Amino acid sequence: MKKIPSRSGLAKVLVASVSAAALTACSSIGYYGHLARGEYGLLAARRPIERVVADPAVAEAVKARLRVAGQARTFASVQLHLPRNASYTQYADLHRPFATWNVFAAAEFSVDAVKRCYLLVGCLDYRGYFEQGRAEAEAARLQAQGLEIWIGGSAAYSTLGWFADPILNTMLRRDDDELAATIFHELAHQVVFVNGDTEFNESFATFVQREGLDQWRRSRGLSPEADQEQARDDAVARLVVDTRERLRNVYASALPVDAKRQRKREEIESLRREYHRLRDAQWHGKGGYDEWIDAPINNAKLLPFGLYHRSVPAFAALFERQGHDWSAFYAAVRQLATLAPPAREQALEDLAQR
Repeated sequence: MKKIPSRSGLAKVLVASVSAAALTACSSIGYYGHLARGEYGLLAARRPIERVVADPAVAEAVKARLRVAGQARTFASVQLHLPRNASYTQYADLHRPFATWNVFAAAEFSVDAVKRCYLLVGCLDYRGYFEQGRAEAEAARLQAQGLEIWIGGSAAYSTLGWFADPILNTMLRRDDDELAATIFHELAHQVVFVNGDTEFNESFATFVQREGLDQWRRSRGLSPEADQEQARDDAVARLVVDTRERLRNVYASALPVDAKRQRKREEIESLRREYHRLRDAQWHGKGGYDEWIDAPINNAKLLPFGLYHRSVPAFAALFERQGHDWSAFYAAVRQLATLAPPAREQALEDLAQR
């Protein structure tokens, strides 16, 4: 049961976590209590950023990162028209490496997630835990049922605006760009969130994160972030998504079980070979995903890539159509959110093809 790498490349793939709205509707009282305690602990640890910066006991490195976070938070509201509220104006040290651990699960011959359903946010493609041990216990339970699992650690956490979400110590492990991008991503969830449509929500927030980061960098006299590193991340995402689609076809075929398993192994090895080829031939040996790609891979481990990337081009096209006007863009996204799922998916496909 591998955790998500903390280094830059793959860390961008999974930045959001379970919503506090789920607290109201879990089937397990134990899980409900765990989330309630975790949420309370997170909120109780909050301190206004200005107080943390003024505290002589706080390391200067932490203060410097929080100043950047404050600048990014202001930029988010003023320039990106993201919510102007108390979210990310406070700091909380959780004294752990991740905010939450998310458990993904899929059947042996499926690239679709085993969904976990909640009353207010609908069905999600993962289940989140504030404690690593609980996540691992859930993963073991699902494995015992014959499912493939993967645990991904999340640096950030969103309550979708229900509470004033703080900057977390887990977010400070990244560089300034990723810290700003995470703030933009999480605030985007407060603008539009469609119950039960993880791919729509995460692709939308990922687009806001990317476009917002490019604008943020330009405002600071820096070149757009989406150069070599973003191109590399996009290439890896395409490799994984393409592998998932080939596996989908294999699983839907009439091949015998043993033949499907063999084809599955071949597709995963093909993914590794192509990644290493690109890393060595085009990326000067700097892939950013080595740990992830060289560790065991199963269907569950492939899930986050499709969720966070597939519809980003559609949102980029919509932003272009709205003349790069953030308010008009958000209004158009809200309109998409009102559509029935099949119509919403078709609308995104149409946008991506233009």
